[in-house]
Amino acid sequence: MHPETSQSPRAGRALTPRALVIGSVGSAVLTASSMFIALKMGALPWPIVFAALASVVTLRALGGRDLHEANVCHAAMSAGAMVAGGLAFTLPGLWMLGPQYQVTFPQVLLCALSGTALGLVASAVLQPYFIRERRLAYPVGLSAADTLRACDGSQGKDAPVLFGSMGLAALYAFVRDNLGVLPSVLGFGGVIPGVTLGVYNSPMMAAMGFVVGVVPALVWFAGAVLGTVVVAWALPALGVIAAADAPSIQTSLGLGLMLGVGGGAVVSGLAPVVKARLAGGAGAAPRPDAAEERRRLSVPRSAVALAMAVVAVVACVGLGLGPLPSVVVILGAWFSVYLSAWLTGTMGINPMEIFGVLVLLLVRIAFAGLSMETLFLGAAVVAVACGIVGDVMNDLKAGDALDTDPRDQFAGMAVGGLVGAVVASLMLMALAGAYGPEAFGPEATGADTFVAAQASVVATMAGGIPHVGVFFGALAAGFVMALLKLPVMTLGLGVYLPFHMSASAGLGALVRIVVEHRHRDDDPEAKAAREARWQAAASGLLGGESLVGVVTAFVAVALMLAG
Repeated sequence: MHPETSQSPRAGRALTPRALVIGSVGSAVLTASSMFIALKMGALPWPIVFAALASVVTLRALGGRDLHEANVCHAAMSAGAMVAGGLAFTLPGLWMLGPQYQVTFPQVLLCALSGTALGLVASAVLQPYFIRERRLAYPVGLSAADTLRACDGSQGKDAPVLFGSMGLAALYAFVRDNLGVLPSVLGFGGVIPGVTLGVYNSPMMAAMGFVVGVVPALVWFAGAVLGTVVVAWALPALGVIAAADAPSIQTSLGLGLMLGVGGGAVVSGLAPVVKARLAGGAGAAPRPDAAEERRRLSVPRSAVALAMAVVAVVACVGLGLGPLPSVVVILGAWFSVYLSAWLTGTMGINPMEIFGVLVLLLVRIAFAGLSMETLFLGAAVVAVACGIVGDVMNDLKAGDALDTDPRDQFAGMAVGGLVGAVVASLMLMALAGAYGPEAFGPEATGADTFVAAQASVVATMAGGIPHVGVFFGALAAGFVMALLKLPVMTLGLGVYLPFHMSASAGLGALVRIVVEHRHRDDDPEAKAAREARWQAAASGLLGGESLVGVVTAFVAVALMLAG
């Protein structure tokens, strides 16, 4: 740790007017580009490392060299991108169902602001648990911290390793994505009939598997084997299920496992607290000391209650959900953001649209009379909240690694998130107005179309869970496994996601196994130095590929505007 960063007076210089102004402008730019790339390419790279570098460069051009100020600035700059993701991954699915389904700009803006408020409040509540107590990895946040540290001469001893690996990953991703020389997936289609196996040709995903640890990454890969090899191939080959039903069964299984494991984890985590309360406080955790309190966010219960009341009123009146559905959406959002924070912290993956689908299905089952527009707006609120939580928790992890005051960071992220909510709403409705609802979806034709792959999934699932029995069976199994404290948080994610992504993360875990085995006899000092170098290299790989993704988005937006 830098000797000066442990002193709380330095944190007062981090939240500066110029950090907020630069962060707000950067948030607007990143939000607009993220909306475009999420719709056009069906992907959304984490913008955090790009924002960290942009913040350092801009602040230094203005004479600022404070690492904590850059940390606040980059947190504000990246917050809006995930708001764009939450909207882009859900609402276009409504237009894919038919031109008769329409939403207005005020509704979309209220949806974005409500999700942003939910996500910010939830992040403040969850930060002490996931970052200070559970010490989850948050690999993308650590990559941002390493990038900022490498820009500081006094802390950047591994800077050559980080920037070297970042440059190699960026070059590799550019060649793969823009020159067409390298395939995106190294496929092995002939190994198992009817099933395409392969490895995502991505340094970033392999680095993700290396950073998050062996067990979570291998459980993730085990889920992929279960979903692709067992469900998609073995069961149809044995005649247990029809081949045509395999994809929908795989989806139901993955969703059920994610929901069940999440529910079991919540119950398992709350049980000791409830037990301590019933016992009159016996066994409760000791109160943190002053130094620890400084590194935790603390939100008064009254503030949380007020924020939830405001969001409930907006959902009830502004989005037309009604009183009881609004309560269900808010409760579902809290459950979803918990899972989102956990998955982002363990695997660096945030399937925000899936959480939106789960809440949409729950509300649809409980309240059959709601319109499809209302259901999608509720799903978008949840997806935006989950997107914000993923970004904010990564940024707070970076701040924790550098000992930046989390209150300063949170203020910056609140400003950047609100800017992003406005820009994302304007951008989405402007694109819909310019190109028409028929321009969205995998079946759309013409030059100016938006595949919106995640929103297409939401549109497909809006009709209901395809295999209810499989879903509830997986839900029960996941719940029990989580209560038994088995490390299965990432199992359902592997079932749901494409095999090649999980295989790439599993490959990174195997590399970690080999590295640790080869150096198992090193002395503690050598092990620590090696771990720091490998972390720097992995952070560079994470940052380099996401950097190319963001720059690609900028270029795409510029070409669209020029055309």
